[in-house]
Amino acid sequence: MIRQSNQWQSRDPAALPRALTTLLLIALLWPGLQLAEFRPQVLFNSQNLDTMGRFVAGFWPPARDADFLRLLGRATLETLAMATAGMTLALLLAIPAALLATRALSVSRLLSDRAGVLGRLLRYPVRLLLMVLRSIPEIVWALLFVRAVGLGPTAGVLAITITYSGMLGKVYAEILESVDPAPARALLLSGSSRIAAFFYGLLPNAAQELTSYTLYRWECAVRASVVMGFVGAGGLGQMIDLSLRMFAGGEVASILITFLLLVLLADQISLQLRRRLA
Repeated sequence: MIRQSNQWQSRDPAALPRALTTLLLIALLWPGLQLAEFRPQVLFNSQNLDTMGRFVAGFWPPARDADFLRLLGRATLETLAMATAGMTLALLLAIPAALLATRALSVSRLLSDRAGVLGRLLRYPVRLLLMVLRSIPEIVWALLFVRAVGLGPTAGVLAITITYSGMLGKVYAEILESVDPAPARALLLSGSSRIAAFFYGLLPNAAQELTSYTLYRWECAVRASVVMGFVGAGGLGQMIDLSLRMFAGGEVASILITFLLLVLLADQISLQLRRRLA
């Protein structure tokens, strides 16, 4: 009797709801997999395995002749410049938009916990604009700007600027709203301006999270710059596209290794800056 009681107590009461939830999610996922024509078994077809084996074998050894490495270095700098310039311009748009969109600097909310009507009328259009900017993928903007300004990194810079300003502005506003408003409220009650409340009341508590997200987005911008190269925005992506068209697997391998090193560099920069701000 005692053993049965112990077995009953050790049984997880949430096991049945979790199992039912898992079955429900699988049932909902299955139609999506069918619509996406997800067929992983084709990867293990003997003919496909042979084709993939010959394709991957062409990636070795990586290309390392002087002329190619010179072009690779230029494309790498172009990719970094595209990502950095796009992020810089995005920040110039995102920071003021975030300050307008956030409720964290609303005097009426900080002092009475209720947002004023004028503040809501100003914030909602800004939030709508940020939603529109981030809703269209950067590669679509790149396609449009390639038609407008021609081939080259300019199209990529403009595409990153528009999309990432919407992303950064939204997240910055949410981060500022998530920090403790007590310091900013105290400054406002003592007669300080909202700019002073932002710099001395909100920013110190949000600096680490803001920096971490900004660096993460810069890393994403580097990856996006490579992808946009396939539509003519220059950089490593355009080199990969040209090498694939010429079936130069060794060149593709060298470009992919360079891209991996770029991501590792961005990750290390982000890690060191987060440690300094911790």
